[in-house]
Amino acid sequence: MQVAKALGRGINAFFSDLDVKEEETIQELKVTVLRPNPYQPRKVFQKEAIEELALSIQEHGILQPLIVRKSIKGYEIVAGERRFRAAKEAKLETVPAVVRNLNDQQMMELALLENLQREDLTPIEEALAYEMLMEQLNMTQEQLAKRLGKSRPHVANHVRLLSLPPFIQEMIANGKISMGHGRTLLALKDKTKLQDLVKRIEKESLNVRQLEQLIQSMNENVSRETNKKETQRNVFFVEQETFLREKFGTGVKIKETKKEKGKIEIEFFNKDDFNRILELLSGEK
Repeated sequence: MQVAKALGRGINAFFSDLDVKEEETIQELKVTVLRPNPYQPRKVFQKEAIEELALSIQEHGILQPLIVRKSIKGYEIVAGERRFRAAKEAKLETVPAVVRNLNDQQMMELALLENLQREDLTPIEEALAYEMLMEQLNMTQEQLAKRLGKSRPHVANHVRLLSLPPFIQEMIANGKISMGHGRTLLALKDKTKLQDLVKRIEKESLNVRQLEQLIQSMNENVSRETNKKETQRNVFFVEQETFLREKFGTGVKIKETKKEKGKIEIEFFNKDDFNRILELLSGEK
């Protein structure tokens, strides 16, 4: 399987490697010889969802064979770990499977594709999957979004979550705060306040709109403190900073030096965010 080649054939071909081919033989493998995928991007398997799937399997059986590869100690699951877990829950002794000869990179790609095909990944798992696919296939956010049938902002907004501190990523992954909360937290200027702010979200059950208002107020306080230190600063530059922040959707700082000289600093979160800003600067978008 070459995912990069499939990408060139469009979205349906992108996921076609997850389908069992006519020439492939379906085998019944013992559950005891199967091992989870070491490259599984999904970190959370909801117990209730597995139990529901187990009930369905008891009634209808496993409708789609697992995809596995041979390993030293039996077989490693490439695609179908939810079915595997549900089969164990249903006390099945064997499961239908197709054995493929795959290297580590191909195994990783198939695992990512299977999870992206589903709609119940956590935002962080989805973000990690996008990041890994971009690295493995040497693609930009724009290219990946087109191939997946997603918008570039959809991919970009997920990937930006990975710039949040690990403890906040974990809270998003566990459903303690939403992706919307995470995106809003990225706008906080004083990053030292993040931990206290997240605690406040939980304690006061703040929705995203309330958090936006709170962060706006906190950022204004930071700005006022900054303005106290820059009492001679030209009001024109302050207005232009606001304009540029809105235009580029990120932090912008105009710094004056001397004799009408200065510099403009534009914040970016990763390579793709940098390219996005370059496109805006060049007028391509």
